[in-house]
Amino acid sequence: MKVSVIGTGYVGLVTGTCLAETGNEVVCVDIDESKVEKMRNGVVPIYEPHLDVLFERNIKAKRLRFTTSLQDGLDHGDIIFLALPTPEGEDGSADLKYVLGVAGEIGMLIDKYKVIVDKSTVPVGTSEKVREAIAKNAKTEFDVVSNPEFLREGFAVDDFLKPERIVVGASSERAIKAMQRLYKPFVRSGNPVIIMDEKSAELTKYAANSFLATKITFMNEIANFCELVGADVDKVRIGMGTDSRIGKRFLFPGIGYGGSCFPKDVKALHKSGKDADYDFKILDSVIQVNKKQKVALIPKIKNYFDGDLKGKKIGIWGLAFKPETDDIREAPALDVIEELLELGAKITAFDPEAMENVQKKLGDQISFAPGMYGALEDADALVICTEWGVFRNPNFQVMKELLKGDVIFDGRNLYDLEEIKAEGFHYESIGR
Repeated sequence: MKVSVIGTGYVGLVTGTCLAETGNEVVCVDIDESKVEKMRNGVVPIYEPHLDVLFERNIKAKRLRFTTSLQDGLDHGDIIFLALPTPEGEDGSADLKYVLGVAGEIGMLIDKYKVIVDKSTVPVGTSEKVREAIAKNAKTEFDVVSNPEFLREGFAVDDFLKPERIVVGASSERAIKAMQRLYKPFVRSGNPVIIMDEKSAELTKYAANSFLATKITFMNEIANFCELVGADVDKVRIGMGTDSRIGKRFLFPGIGYGGSCFPKDVKALHKSGKDADYDFKILDSVIQVNKKQKVALIPKIKNYFDGDLKGKKIGIWGLAFKPETDDIREAPALDVIEELLELGAKITAFDPEAMENVQKKLGDQISFAPGMYGALEDADALVICTEWGVFRNPNFQVMKELLKGDVIFDGRNLYDLEEIKAEGFHYESIGR
């Protein structure tokens, strides 16, 4: 099949590359000329495990190519994916200017039937707005489909190639058949392609992400309560997680959630509720608790240093919002760093993939170490913000030799309490 993908962020690039992997001819469109040129030369602009192998293979096979021409993309594809940014507006709503702007252009440029697919995470009712924007100028038939993505950064390739489910929101049998044919290679093991109306499909993505964010936030509240009453959140988590009605995933406490999806999607659904005169009280609490949780380590750090961090050198391990990505959007590490800088601390940070992105954002406000142990040299304390695998089994002897204070504040509960105590560290974590 011939497919075009408009937008080459995380979702667009993974979508285009994985669709090419199953034999489709894919054209990806982006307005950034330098980015397109790099991709043409085989350079993947994001860090996503396993994407580079598929990317290179499909470029060489000439199943995947890149252009800055929207007309080129529309002429090529029978199915057109819109994988455009929907940034958070000032009021918390999803800003649809990019989606609707491109939709308006599509109406002027298409000259035969196309299936237009909303792949971006968009509020309920967006498919209608996209349909109206295209219809203003279109001189041919077309259909609009809602096809939300459920890709986890760090696992996006696996999630696309082996999806638990595929949600397609459409009212046209012609469009449904085209989407079923496109996705058939990905569901050979029997996982469902769920067909529903467009509004339900749009809401499904927001509901899923908001529920997971709520689950994380609830566990963080339990962790905070554990500290007050002397309970161990690890034991509570295991006791809860073995209940099949609850499940083991998303019960690990820490310093809050971040990233490109959960914060934005929770706020967007909360704002959609207000627009419909409905008050999502649970989501309001989730937003407020998560904001506070991101800096939950700061009171512990202040207490240890008797409120005086001026001139203290703090090593930071982890800058990305989660491991296996270079994405720093809404990363808790940034909130921690901001608070520490305001308190007068000096920071040296290390992250396996995200340092370049943080440097672009913060400039010379903090220092960056070439390796994880370099961030510890003469540091008064170590603060762990992201649970990268490389941090889980470090050389504690080397850490003790480098750290001036033998102090660790762990926002991801990486280490066993008894073992870290035996190593001779002052160690504080979340809910234990």
